[in-house]
Amino acid sequence: MENVISVKNMRESDAFTINTSVSGKELMQRAAAGVYKSVKWRGNIAVICGSGNNGGDGYALAEILFDNGYRPVILRVSDKLSDDGAYYYSRCRNKGINESFCDEYTELGSYDIIVDCILGTGFSGELREDMVSLIENINRAPAYKVCVDINSGLSGANGTARPIAVKSDLTVSIGYFKTGMFLNDAPKYIGSLKNEDIGIKLLKKQYYLIGKDELSPFTGYASVSLSSDKFALEYATDEDEFRRSPLKVVSKESCDSQKIFVVDYGGSKLIVDQTYVYFQSDKVI
Repeated sequence: MENVISVKNMRESDAFTINTSVSGKELMQRAAAGVYKSVKWRGNIAVICGSGNNGGDGYALAEILFDNGYRPVILRVSDKLSDDGAYYYSRCRNKGINESFCDEYTELGSYDIIVDCILGTGFSGELREDMVSLIENINRAPAYKVCVDINSGLSGANGTARPIAVKSDLTVSIGYFKTGMFLNDAPKYIGSLKNEDIGIKLLKKQYYLIGKDELSPFTGYASVSLSSDKFALEYATDEDEFRRSPLKVVSKESCDSQKIFVVDYGGSKLIVDQTYVYFQSDKVI
């Protein structure tokens, strides 16, 4: 079994690791190296970078690609840089890596691979109109799409896309899988999913990812297996609350009814057995 954690736990574990053992720059380098080894790189590569540390992962990745003989293009969506991101952006500039700004009108049809490093797992809420248009532009492109840590536009907490997210061929989670990678809209946007361990000290174990062959004990006597839509219809008193906080709502129903629930999101399952919460996903490789 692998760990699945909340965004809050990820943020606190990341901060603890940086404060006690590994610098933020080193973790960023490890994240980029993990993405680099996860993809069969080819042809023309665009790395689209946002303003935060997710963008910093993109700059670090662009440098690794350049050092290994590729000629990536950095497409920036913001002038802003995180502190660690600025370090790797400066290194890319010093090496002469091509860059330009990116928006909804940027021509993306010539790229063989597009890497999404725009928004990280901390994103929640509704996308701005300009960001919706940009993501629509990315999704129209015929390139193989890689999302770093999570697909931009998806909530790392609950997997909602309001109203859209980048549709990936591969999503490379960094550190640990996050709950939002398996819930709500996530299975519609994530093609394949893998995790890269970069040495972050986990402060709290929360949930677990199980394989398909481990699912059968949860689907027998006294269990209820149903789609997320059907759960919302039959068990949720507030469908919006269920979408916002599916772990809370299903866990409460499991305790109240003393039943195991297997809630199917169409590619990922949420399993609650009154004591533990598990996830199973056909997307994980």
